[in-house]
Amino acid sequence: MTGTFRIPQLYLRLALGLGFLIPVADRFGWLGAAGEKGISWGNWENFAAYTNMLLPFLGRQMASVMALLATIAEILIGTCLIVGFKTRVAAYGGFLLTLTFAICMAVFIGVKSPFNYSVFSDSAASLLLAFVPAYYWSFDNGFKG
Repeated sequence: MTGTFRIPQLYLRLALGLGFLIPVADRFGWLGAAGEKGISWGNWENFAAYTNMLLPFLGRQMASVMALLATIAEILIGTCLIVGFKTRVAAYGGFLLTLTFAICMAVFIGVKSPFNYSVFSDSAASLLLAFVPAYYWSFDNGFKG
């Protein structure tokens, strides 16, 4: 039965990993400038302002700190998922981070927002990945397929 998880778990790891890393590239402006088609933020300032919208109870300065911490977490989680290093821990981290994003989006922006961006789906997928029995083609499994 575990052999049936080989391709799906790899696909899920790659999809989630890129799903964490691509938004980081967007907020650093590496994918294009703010206002261009397909660009959500385009620069750090826009992302920090967005984070302040999600965490208005913290104040602008603390929300900016949280934006930095979230970005570091997304880089670590995304990278670990892609290469398969500490995959279960990264998957749990991804679950908690995206669940937090989804709840904050629902409360402070509107319940439709986390569904428009599939944040609850990413959270559920991360939780599911944490329960996969083995991570093939990974550091965790010695890159055995």
